[in-house]
Amino acid sequence: MNPLKAYPREVKVFLAASLINATGSALMWPLVSMFVFDELGRSMADAGLAILIQSLGGIAGQLFGGSFYHRIGVKRLIVGALALNALGLFLLPFVREVWPLFLVTMGLIGLFNSVSSPAIQAFVGFRFAERRAELFNVIYVANNIGVALGTAMSGFLADLSYNLSFVLNGVSCALFAGFFLIYLGKVDEAGLEEAPQRAGWKSIPPADDEKSSAGGTWALLSNVRLYLLIAIGGLLLQVGNSIWNTGVSPSIIASGMEKKAYGFLWTLNGIMIFVAQPLTALIRRFAARTVTAQMTASSAFYLAGYACILLIQSYPGMITGMVFATLGEMLIAPAVPAYLSENGGRHAPFYIGLTGGIGSVGRVFGPFVMGSLFDGGGLTPVAWLAVVTAGLSTVFYGVHSRIQHSSRLLPAAGKER
Repeated sequence: MNPLKAYPREVKVFLAASLINATGSALMWPLVSMFVFDELGRSMADAGLAILIQSLGGIAGQLFGGSFYHRIGVKRLIVGALALNALGLFLLPFVREVWPLFLVTMGLIGLFNSVSSPAIQAFVGFRFAERRAELFNVIYVANNIGVALGTAMSGFLADLSYNLSFVLNGVSCALFAGFFLIYLGKVDEAGLEEAPQRAGWKSIPPADDEKSSAGGTWALLSNVRLYLLIAIGGLLLQVGNSIWNTGVSPSIIASGMEKKAYGFLWTLNGIMIFVAQPLTALIRRFAARTVTAQMTASSAFYLAGYACILLIQSYPGMITGMVFATLGEMLIAPAVPAYLSENGGRHAPFYIGLTGGIGSVGRVFGPFVMGSLFDGGGLTPVAWLAVVTAGLSTVFYGVHSRIQHSSRLLPAAGKER
């Protein structure tokens, strides 16, 4: 029996559009470090700097997308951001020879791509409030089927032309913008704010929700119990996750392996996200029964993966590390937006953007620091940093889970789904 039959047609169309966009995105994002290091002939520190600039734009985009969801309107916010992101991608082949202009373009791509991210997540949480946790996981799987397809092609495209990867990514992004332009034109935006009220929000009662609205941004920021620890945990994981672009990637090149070996790692990632769903379902059922527990288990899997890369510094070690890291990714990716949508009230878009923005700080420091460490000492110091950050992340998620459990803000995962 096809599980998609249980969903309405608009969900199926949304999943198809997300898959196409994810495929296009995956053509480029694993290749940025390779492009700067291999094609432009610059150091890994410069490659890390390019990703740093992109990530700074991403932080601003996350905060903007979450804060202006209700002010600008979901249609203008999502369609406009995706269209401008596509424009930036089309410009990359023309600015590649001018390093400062290339960095500015990377920053704008990070900005506009990240503006759309919290807005789309909030839209899903509002539009399908009663099944949000389930749908976040389904959308996550669909996106990563696209990632598997895109990364399988990325290494081959890199051998042909990096510019072709940028252009195809821009085309897929423009198509995604066109999809939302048509799709959101048929959706009553006012109804998006009524749906979650009918489904029931959990951690912010109506009186507190009104108080937060009246108090503005500072009142929302003061609700640190809701978001701060998971945001810091996400920041640390993003630092550690930089090992793939600024540790594993140059290590593969330096050892003389073909670039396709790096693409195969991400193909494995995408395939696992599809075929290992029964395994993560068992983990959620028996070992991580709440979304907060899933975050803690996720960071523990990341820790195991980075330890494998540190202890087995060869391609088999990288493969084993990818397996564990992918299990961690599968647990946390749907858990964070589901938790914030369930507990953030009308201000869920703000908290999704804020948490994503804080987490993106890890993308700022991670590639630059790890690129510098790799230039100085190779893979070993990079892997050590990843292990330490994953260990600290486990502590932060664990403390957050204990706090939420003691205050009984979250139901069992089975009840949410």
